Parts: sequence; C-alpha cells; structure tokens
Amino acid sequence: MTEKVVVLGSGYAGAGAVQSLEASLGPEADLTWVSDVDYHLVLHESHRCIRDPTVREKITVPVTEIRSDSTTFRQGEVVGIDTDDREVELAGGGTVPYDYLLVALGSRTAFFGIEGLEEHARTLKSLDDALAIHDAVSEAAAAASHGDPAQVVIGGAGLSGIQTAGEVAGFRDDHNADIDIHLVEGLERILPGSDPQLQGALRKRLEAADVDVRTGEFIGKVDEDRVYVGDDDELAYDVLVWAGGITGREAVRDANVDKDDRSHRIYAERTFETTDDRVFAMGDSALIDQPGEEPAPPTAQAAWQAAEVAGTNLARRVNGQPLTEWTHKDKGTVVSIGEKAVAHDVLYVPLSTFGGTPAEILKKGIAARWIADIAGVRRAISAWSDM
Repeated sequence: MTEKVVVLGSGYAGAGAVQSLEASLGPEADLTWVSDVDYHLVLHESHRCIRDPTVREKITVPVTEIRSDSTTFRQGEVVGIDTDDREVELAGGGTVPYDYLLVALGSRTAFFGIEGLEEHARTLKSLDDALAIHDAVSEAAAAASHGDPAQVVIGGAGLSGIQTAGEVAGFRDDHNADIDIHLVEGLERILPGSDPQLQGALRKRLEAADVDVRTGEFIGKVDEDRVYVGDDDELAYDVLVWAGGITGREAVRDANVDKDDRSHRIYAERTFETTDDRVFAMGDSALIDQPGEEPAPPTAQAAWQAAEVAGTNLARRVNGQPLTEWTHKDKGTVVSIGEKAVAHDVLYVPLSTFGGTPAEILKKGIAARWIADIAGVRRAISAWSDM
C-alpha cells in the first residue's frame, strides 16, 4: 500500500522538510506539498520590500524550483485538520487525505487583546504585507511636508520591528521624504532577552538613522489615528505597523493534538512527534521541546536546522525505523538596519558584537546560502545584491 505523506506550508520549515523527505522517502510513499502560495518566501528578508518592492523577485522562490517532479503540489489555504478521518481541509471545501502529516504552517501575528490594534495596524507576515507597508508609507510621504511630516509608528522592537524601522528610514532617505519614525517597545530594552551589548549596538544605529526609540511603556490602545502608550503618552500616526509577537494558526485550533491553550501552537517532541502518531509538527506552528525550560525559538535559523531532521524522521516513521532527536544550536544573531547590520555571538567569529562591512556581508551570506540550498547557486548569486 502506498502511504500518503503531506507537508503543510512553504516557509523555511515546509520547504526544507519537503527536500529532506524527497531524499529520504522510498518509492512506496506519495508526497504532497500544500501551501496557500506557490512560492517560498525568504521571510527574514521580506522587510527589504518596504524600501524597494522590486526585491520581491529575489526573495521569492517558485515551488517548482524547490520540489522534484515526483512531489505533488496543491495550492490552497488550510482551514482545518481532521485527525480522525486523516484529512486536511482547504478553503472552498477541498480536502487532502493523508496517512502521515507534517504541520509547518508558520504563525500569525498576536495582538494580545490590545483595543483597536488588530483593526488599525499592518503586520509583516507575508510578501503582501511588506508590499502593503511600502504602499502605505509611499502614500503618507506623498501627502506630507517638511512642516507636517508623515508619522510612522512601529510597535514591538524585536527582529521584525527593528528591521522594519530600518527599511522605513532607508525609504525616507532614498526619496528625501518627510517622515518621522517611532519604534515603541513595552519592555525596557529593544530586542528583549538578547545580550545588552547587542541591544546597545542596535539602539545606537537606530538612533543614528533618526529613529525615535521609545522603551519601557506598553501600547495600551489604538484608534484610527493615534497610538496610546503607557498612562499618558500618545502618538499620532499615518502608518502603524505591529510586530509585537506571534500566535498559532486558526487552522490547527480544532485539530485533535495537544497544543497550547492560548496560542494553539502544537506541542512537539524533539523528534517532532505530537500526541497523534500520524502527525508531526515544526517551525512556528509548534512548541518543540528542548533541553531546559524553553522550547526551540521561533526563528528562521531554528526552522532551517530542524527541517532536515523533521523530514528524515517522518520518512523513518513511514518506514518503521527509529527516530532521532533534534537540538537547536544557536549560531548567532545578525540584524539589519537598512543597509547596515549588527552581528552578535556568531559561531567561529572571535568578536562578540560587530557591525560594518563584515556584518553586512554576513547578513547577505545567510540569505544567499539558504536560497542556494533550496534553489541553487545561480538564484542565490542573483539575489545577493538585494539582500
């Protein structure tokens, strides 16, 4: 009997796992790849499109360049998973049957119940989001003047928020636009939880780019033209971007596997197994067990590392073989602020925190290496100048 293996999602986790499965599955299995878009987005570079939308050609890789001809691709939005009937439910009523399933659907933006935030804020979780932010910033800048500059407010100073601020600053400088940029973080430091040396270096570069960095007060409410921060501060805005956290996809809410009650992210072992022996989970969709108290981080780096092991393990399950455990290894952090970058604790590099040309080349190299891994060196070389 031919086993039906299905992978959901075309992000880092899904794209990487498909290639791993293709290398590991025997001819006794059929592989189907399901995604709502027919390309892989290099998401950690999507902020580049805020400054220059033509970059989209370099950070999107068609699935036809990733999968082999033997893998079936099905484009559709996943809206549910029926673990009893072993079916993936698609928008419009279609279904995809499976014998074994890998959930790698990524995450959506968490709004934490902040009044008005979901209604009024833009997010950065897709290519369309990045292009929409570009358009909104362009329109606001066109209507602004030196005496009445456009106001761009970015909530959340994690990786996405910092890099978004940097790209808006780059757009402002490229177009000599009248734009004020405000980056708001509720905790005391930007990039919360990271090394203070890295936090300081990033803040220094943001402020040098004329970004108003505000920390220590949370956004409490949003209306159609103002953000209310803390007890008595408020910011008028023309464009509001929220980059304050992630939560699970609605598609997995009713799936009969153990998951976090609040976020609906699926609990997974270090083997990527869930409480259903036919369902594996990884990437931002999952809370993957790790040594210590914290699960694997929801980062591109972690998804890249996990994808090969997850694909191999699912193939091993199909073939009745023992599974291996995966442990995330942090290889360092590189954050871009426009054309500049800061790197910290990079594997095999003696400097703790550094910027300048070495960090900028490293940032480009990370993206290029991933593109080369999934789509070939030629495409990576083509994308290099826009990373």
